[in-house]
Amino acid sequence: MYVQDIKLSAILYNCFVSDFLLPSVVEAKTCIMDLSNINLLALLTATIASFGLGALWYSPVLFGKLWQKETGLSDDELKDANMAKIFGTCFFLTAVMAFGMAVLIQGHGQQNLDWLDGLQHGLFVGLLFVATSMGINYLYQRKSIKLWLIDSGYQLMFLALQGLIFALWK
Repeated sequence: MYVQDIKLSAILYNCFVSDFLLPSVVEAKTCIMDLSNINLLALLTATIASFGLGALWYSPVLFGKLWQKETGLSDDELKDANMAKIFGTCFFLTAVMAFGMAVLIQGHGQQNLDWLDGLQHGLFVGLLFVATSMGINYLYQRKSIKLWLIDSGYQLMFLALQGLIFALWK
């Protein structure tokens, strides 16, 4: 058992066992995450960086044409889309994901994370949660493996980028 495992076990015990079985032993505030550790400028930077990566990722320079082919969208369908609505909503959702990554990395108040820790956090979340969830959905929707690789690859890269930004921004 590692020190981190002992610490996690103690937190779980304090938050769940003690509060429900022995409420007088632990104050309720030990279970509340202090969100004041989250750097809002880092949050905005991670959101903009992720959004910018998406602009490059889905451009003709990288995967834009292949993505368009795999989605079956014509040039006319893309031109007729409400881009303000799409980009605005995507920016908001990217900020929500950045907030989630900030909670994972900065929400604990742990100051000794290095760039590799942040990168690993982002890669693990991207691979173990997002890419797998997208894979399940794409299987049921009968979408191609190419489209899954493009879309989940972007998610994996931007979460890794966000993790890196939050770990470096102290």
